[in-house]
Amino acid sequence: MFPEPRRRGCKPSDHPRIGRRTLLQAGGLALIGTGLADLLRLESEATASEQQRRPRAKSVVFIFQSGGPSQHETFDPKPDAPDGIRGEYGTTQTALAGVRFCEYLPRLAGRAGKFAIVRTMHHPSGPQLRNEHNSCTYMLHTGTTELPAGDTNATIGAPKPGRMEWPSIGSLLAFALSRGSDVTGQSLFPAVIELPRANHMRYTGRGSGILGPRYDRWGVDLAPPCRSPDPAGSCPNCFSHDDPNDPTRAAGSGPNAWWNNSSCRHPDFQLPNLGGADLVSLPQLGNRACLLQSLENFRRGVEAAPRAGCLESWDVQRQRALQLVLATRPGRQNPFDLTQESDRIRDLYGREEWGQGFLVARRLVEAGVRMVQVNLRGWDTHQNAFRDLKGKLLPSLDRCLSGFLDDLEQRGLLHETLIIMCGEMGRTPRISPITAGGRNASGEIFTPGRHHWGDVFPCFFAGGGIRPGQIVGQTDRQGGLPMTTPYTPADLAATIFHLLGVGPDEEFRDAQGRPYRITSGTPIAPLLA
Repeated sequence: MFPEPRRRGCKPSDHPRIGRRTLLQAGGLALIGTGLADLLRLESEATASEQQRRPRAKSVVFIFQSGGPSQHETFDPKPDAPDGIRGEYGTTQTALAGVRFCEYLPRLAGRAGKFAIVRTMHHPSGPQLRNEHNSCTYMLHTGTTELPAGDTNATIGAPKPGRMEWPSIGSLLAFALSRGSDVTGQSLFPAVIELPRANHMRYTGRGSGILGPRYDRWGVDLAPPCRSPDPAGSCPNCFSHDDPNDPTRAAGSGPNAWWNNSSCRHPDFQLPNLGGADLVSLPQLGNRACLLQSLENFRRGVEAAPRAGCLESWDVQRQRALQLVLATRPGRQNPFDLTQESDRIRDLYGREEWGQGFLVARRLVEAGVRMVQVNLRGWDTHQNAFRDLKGKLLPSLDRCLSGFLDDLEQRGLLHETLIIMCGEMGRTPRISPITAGGRNASGEIFTPGRHHWGDVFPCFFAGGGIRPGQIVGQTDRQGGLPMTTPYTPADLAATIFHLLGVGPDEEFRDAQGRPYRITSGTPIAPLLA
């Protein structure tokens, strides 16, 4: 359900907060009959209100682990649980006394004093929603706990006329932080950018919904197209969960290869085609005639097949394309061009897709972008889970994220950049095969994994305004249920808004002028420094 619209008869402007200086300058006549205790109380309330709205972070980097990583094989292992729950891996001691992570996250374990983990994130909706990708992804990205009225997990992923779709957290941030200025603030780039695979990763909840297209995120496809069936992981350390164990069937150009990856097995980013096929590529932007022709073609397409909001969308895209011409003009650093970084920094992040995504995120934050989303694909580990987590997913994450933290800290950016990482759900406590007797491309029986589980999942927090070096929340002995306070996607959204200085009473209005609170959640108090 959406947050309740605020009553029209009561607006924040009806109850102005009194700044401390204004209060003290009000003079004796304005305070006749007011005792000293009342004066001190009013001053204290005014000061507290000002502090609540003071931003602790300038930008947020949201790392989305698409598919839902296992809590057991990341930040909440259960080494004392029975075999069918514990899993195949051991644990490693972190920099925090008594806290252990999965053994294949040694770099992050050594840096545990730099971040916090919330182990009790939770979807409160029914099992038909909290254990499914589409619905969980929608709720996570919009910071809500239910789907729009009339939608199900099966329908939320498709366009639906008249849907009251809640805006994504990024779109709400773009709106709230643009008050009194254009949507991009001081940056020539959009307020929210998603990479390195954005338009080719189809998931729900990423749009601006009832806010309108002015506040849409900008999807950037930097990574080259991947031709793997069921692609996962970080190229060139990528894979498919269906990969055979038979070495003669390994992917490549060999005669027995089950798929040919010889043309796409490299991690180097291309300069972006921002916004998909309807827009223009970066090289085209240097050619003004080509740019104008592309925009004219887009306009004609709109007129030939008009759709709701399409003209407004065209105007937004035209403005963004022209902004990009300025942002990438000769003599100005292009944040997408990683050749400007030293070999030392490239190696620190890792020469793979995920590390390059984090490095572009850092450069975009430096360019003034308020929110960057980095998508990490491949965490839907139903089958061959322990093979793929150990060999691919966990080593890539451990290296790339550690390098990202180190670089931000060395540059003095960590304290002003909020970093959040999670998937849309967790995984089941019990290990089991995806289907009885299920087989891969070589006819081998799948080794088991874990399945969808929205009752509890972990979330990583670091940077601007976060109190690092702690574990928030405790799960039961099987890692399946929260034993302490559970936190919802609405609370996650409220935490982001709070740390970026967006007040709890902030509102937006839809096209019909109806007011809505930006969030119905509560900031996660133990995290706040």
